[in-house]
Amino acid sequence: MDTSLEGRTGEPFTMVVEAGKIREFARATKSQNDAYDGGPHGAPISPTTFLMSSAFWQGPESSPLAGVKLNWERILHGEQEFRFIGAPPRAGDVLTGQSRIDKVFEKAGKRGGTMTFVEQVTDFHNATGELVAELRSTMIETSKATTEG
Repeated sequence: MDTSLEGRTGEPFTMVVEAGKIREFARATKSQNDAYDGGPHGAPISPTTFLMSSAFWQGPESSPLAGVKLNWERILHGEQEFRFIGAPPRAGDVLTGQSRIDKVFEKAGKRGGTMTFVEQVTDFHNATGELVAELRSTMIETSKATTEG
């Protein structure tokens, strides 16, 4: 991979924030926060990491890495970060997401191989076009398989 991937975008996708899915996600993460059930708070608010479920709303065309050859045996998950502009999305919100490659850079690995870091950002906009959240993910491709020492 090279830095020419920087700025590359995937096709936009739509994600409906559903009350039942928020409850399921909260239960799966063993949360006791009643804001995820709605209760006296009105429409349930989504847990911080709920936007990871956006992967189920995306097709292959939504990935900015579509068509890029990757050696999946050498891919590591590096980091995940969520940033909200205001409150997290609530049940009933309809979000439009679009992913882009923000940065590509290399570092020398401790075991002699080069590691290529790819930082991908997915921006989420509400129905009025306002940016409401950003999901930043770092993927690492190693030059050697982890079993090669």
